[in-house]
Amino acid sequence: MRKLFLSVMTLAIAFVMVACSGSTKNGSRNAQELSGSGATFPLPFYNVVFEQFGQTNGDLVAYGGIGSGGGVRNLRDKIVDFAGSDAFLSEKEMAEMAPVVHIPTCMGAVVLAYNLDGVNELNLSGEIIADIFAGNIKMWNDERLVALNPGIELPAEAIIPVYRSDGSGTTYVFTDYLTKVNPMWKEKFGTGKSVNFPAGQAAKGNPGVAGVVKQTKNSIGYVGSEYAFAQKIAYAKILNQRGEIVEPTAASISAAASGEIPADTRCSITNSDATGAYPISTFTWMIIYKEQNYSDRSKEQAVATLDLLNYILSDDAQKITSEVHYAPLPEKAKELSMKNLKTVTYNGVSILQ
Repeated sequence: MRKLFLSVMTLAIAFVMVACSGSTKNGSRNAQELSGSGATFPLPFYNVVFEQFGQTNGDLVAYGGIGSGGGVRNLRDKIVDFAGSDAFLSEKEMAEMAPVVHIPTCMGAVVLAYNLDGVNELNLSGEIIADIFAGNIKMWNDERLVALNPGIELPAEAIIPVYRSDGSGTTYVFTDYLTKVNPMWKEKFGTGKSVNFPAGQAAKGNPGVAGVVKQTKNSIGYVGSEYAFAQKIAYAKILNQRGEIVEPTAASISAAASGEIPADTRCSITNSDATGAYPISTFTWMIIYKEQNYSDRSKEQAVATLDLLNYILSDDAQKITSEVHYAPLPEKAKELSMKNLKTVTYNGVSILQ
């Protein structure tokens, strides 16, 4: 088994340890060790799913939450079996590596977590969020914030924005949304896994941002919803394209994916115009090579990789999403993903017959 070396893994690695005999529980192949790295956004979901997959199949999955950018780099370097990413690869990125397949694993929300004494509810709009993170709105009692939050006493304190220091799919989703709703943001900052935020405090990973917000009065940061729930941090409701103030829930996240999904599943669902849609919703993906024979990987390792993805797409795994504050994939996304998995090969021969 090749060595897993993920040199920049400064965040905790989720090792899903299972008792492995010489074969899987169904006896069809030897138990395998799989390795992946990338997005911290879906890590709480992956922790549970990988453990249950191991209990079902006898395989071991090691995953390093190092950010989407790091995961994609490790896949490009061919030192992992899969990359986790909240941002689908651009045409330029795909041209720089062998053909890949994107498999969405669940849906989630990027929330604006905040730390304000005595403020239990907060409403925000995309325009206001962009101006906060651009450094244009500096005080919590700014007249625009006050107007959007009638009856709420906002403090006369400076706002401390908290953002990601690492290459992050969460940052990509967040800035993709801001680019759609604020022309200033689009012109000055744009969309990307890394953005030059002009003000505030940086932190690594979703756990890092959530931790800083929890410990810092008058701060606000963008994180995956599960991290705000886990840290018991308040988070804002956001004005969507239809003028509705929406809280991130399984229903409002799912509503954002009610539109068309392309065959390769690479699509953005931020700023959805669907009724009841939470506007910073996203798919998160596992990305694998279409040709699985690379870096001395065995065919059984390739089969185990597809078994893992098949399991994540199953009803049993998708039921877990709402238990850990994500949302299940729509049926169309699962259907397209199964078709795409059938194109994955080993030595040019389809693995799934």
